[in-house]
Amino acid sequence: MNQIQKLSDTELELMEVIWACIPPVTSTELLSLFALKGKEWKAQTISTFLSRLVEKGALTTTRHGRINKYEPLISAEDYRLIGTQHILDGLYKGSVKNMVSALYDGDKLSDEDIAELKKWLSEK
Repeated sequence: MNQIQKLSDTELELMEVIWACIPPVTSTELLSLFALKGKEWKAQTISTFLSRLVEKGALTTTRHGRINKYEPLISAEDYRLIGTQHILDGLYKGSVKNMVSALYDGDKLSDEDIAELKKWLSEK
């Protein structure tokens, strides 16, 4: 699994769009996709974020003439797993029980959540 730096909220938003695409993707394609979602970004803004994502190890870029094409170096699932492990290790000393207990004690788990967890665990 790749090791990458933590992504900002905006970088993660951009990666979510990239993960949903068939790679490689260009900045022009990304600008169009964000415009469809009602988010108008300037070309320079998206270029800056793409460069940061390359520097952080989340994307690779290849140049085709005057166009850069970007591909993810890590899957969405792997990124989420790394983030979850970081939270688990940092806040709960690696203990899943401590994390679930904090969610339960903080009234963040509904009865439905608990039933789903029990079912999921029984199937493992």
